[in-house]
Amino acid sequence: MRVVIMTAGSRGDVAPFTGLGAGLVRSGHEVTLATHALFEPLTAGSGVRFHPTPVDPYAVSHSDRGRDLHASTTGLGKLLRVASMARAAAEEMTDALVQAAHGADVVLAAGAVAPLGRAIAEGLDLPSLGLFLQPQHPTREFGAPMLGGRSLGTVGNHLGGRAVTSAVDRIFTQAVHRLRTRHGMTLRGPSAGRRAHERARWPVLHGFSERVVPRPKDWRPGLEIAGYWWPHDTRTLPGELEDFLAAGPPPVFVGLGSATVPDPGHLSAEIVRALRAAGLRGIIQQGWAGLAARDDDDVITVGDVPHALLFPRTAAVVHHAGAGTTAAVLRAGTPTIPVPVQFDGGFWAARLVALGTAPCAVPLRRLTAGALAPALRRATGDPHHHGRARELARGLAEEDGVAPILAALDRLTS
Repeated sequence: MRVVIMTAGSRGDVAPFTGLGAGLVRSGHEVTLATHALFEPLTAGSGVRFHPTPVDPYAVSHSDRGRDLHASTTGLGKLLRVASMARAAAEEMTDALVQAAHGADVVLAAGAVAPLGRAIAEGLDLPSLGLFLQPQHPTREFGAPMLGGRSLGTVGNHLGGRAVTSAVDRIFTQAVHRLRTRHGMTLRGPSAGRRAHERARWPVLHGFSERVVPRPKDWRPGLEIAGYWWPHDTRTLPGELEDFLAAGPPPVFVGLGSATVPDPGHLSAEIVRALRAAGLRGIIQQGWAGLAARDDDDVITVGDVPHALLFPRTAAVVHHAGAGTTAAVLRAGTPTIPVPVQFDGGFWAARLVALGTAPCAVPLRRLTAGALAPALRRATGDPHHHGRARELARGLAEEDGVAPILAALDRLTS
């Protein structure tokens, strides 16, 4: 079967689909990943074909509009700002996604582009299903992840989820109009199309574990949790990092992934002070935030490195609580300190604290040496966090997130 997976966003929105795609390839499917050209190297050696789409998410995040996200102090404010940025990106990607879908037998649409992928599949008369890395459908059980995940009570949670859904629909209004006018597709608008697919129980499979987020009891049939899709990654650790690891006790990893920060120099200095106050060695990942510290006996700065190889060898991981990095930390069985920056970071941070793998969250706006150092001591010194992290990692190792996707593909085409 010829499968096209469509996604957009940062590395964490792409990397899991390289592992899923590789699993589908091993089962005999022909898989194409359609996403930003920046991420083509992630598919190397996986057997997954790559179809580039426009938009450079790194450039967008470092633009004036991208940095303005830090000016919003509420989840809703950030969502409205990013929705404005995403409208233009969605329309710009539309033609490339249509081209990727031509010749496919089925479309798998990630949550970041679900309304557009679903519409393209409908316009080309192809079956489709959703692949979501975060819970996006409204539920009364927890607050909308894209608003930070803070509970507003059963009614407020449900209304917040519906507000996010409506905002996402509006992002793709112009993109769907382009499908009609440029590609001659007869389509409903995003909101009407979504309601029709909801009534038809459009299948959506979620790339996380029920051990981490139990399936909400008020979700409709067709919304299922598959388990994690571990990224395909054949890299090794750089020699200088191997030397650093061998030179002393396990260090703490600190990285904010694709998140940006208002003042990288100041934040880097606070992180180094916190590590030294806690008596710990540190690996600081530059990431999109541009963190850096002077390499010394107790601290090293690194670029992009494979988390699956590094995290199990650390004493703790400090991270931005994106879905992808959260998954990597849980897989490693390592205690963690989440530093939520925006969107779903607050949701995943709260889950890590509730699961016992993290002593607390330290939001970016409150990240100082005085706040981080005691959290580091608790994460590395309390055996409870080590025990819970190892227990969860053992459970996740028993799961197979690819198998439910293979079964769903069989159902779609039977």
